[in-house]
Amino acid sequence: MIRFLLLILLCGWRCAAAADITLSGPVGGWRNSSLAGDETRYSAAYPKPPVDRGAQRFRTLIEGQLQAQGKGRNPHVLVVNGAAMPLYADEQGRFARPWAFGPGSNSIEVRSPDGQQKRRVQFYETDRTRPRAKLRAVLSWDDPQAEVDLHVISPNGEHAFWASPLLPSGGGLDVASVDGAGPEIFSTTAPLPGNWLFYVNYWGNFNAAGYNFEPDAHEQQLITCLLTLISNENTPNEKRETFAVPLRKIGDLTLVRAVRL
Repeated sequence: MIRFLLLILLCGWRCAAAADITLSGPVGGWRNSSLAGDETRYSAAYPKPPVDRGAQRFRTLIEGQLQAQGKGRNPHVLVVNGAAMPLYADEQGRFARPWAFGPGSNSIEVRSPDGQQKRRVQFYETDRTRPRAKLRAVLSWDDPQAEVDLHVISPNGEHAFWASPLLPSGGGLDVASVDGAGPEIFSTTAPLPGNWLFYVNYWGNFNAAGYNFEPDAHEQQLITCLLTLISNENTPNEKRETFAVPLRKIGDLTLVRAVRL
């Protein structure tokens, strides 16, 4: 009898915990995005609308709501196909992040700061015409008021960054979230052979009044960036690396990784 009561209590706690995190999109199961057209709804992306860098045409919003939000260095965590990043929300707990998913199996998970509460969605993208990234870089950071930029140098010297997001040889930066924490995403379906260089730059800060360059207008004295590099994404040959990079002051520029393809 005692075991039965404990089981009921444990089940009730888990159900309540799961209810604290809502993932309203995308839904799980089978999915063919070619039937939906351009799914990105920038007016629904919050806390702030993202900047469309233009590298991908079709995107999907990862959206939902948090009943209780983490603070400071303990936010919720969003994990997309294995790439983890801090997740911040607006005052009502709502969040939305655009993502360009490739064909095949895709997963999304939101975790509470203590890791005890989780909400996971798995779906299979059946549209084979969607581009599959052979090289992808995902940048995020742990300060919602800082604006950090990803810079990518291709083997032939082309430079992709916020002011020039697309590479003439193909690929470039996709949607960039400007409300802090990112992500900024670079992807290419046909990377040139040779050395690829990935830099991160603490560009400035961003708050309700817009961009600023005040030295103390961020939340963290030491901002930690996570850069995840993925090759042959969503294939049996997929490889990934994640690097933690500290940034202390506006203007910091760091070479994170040189990748030879």
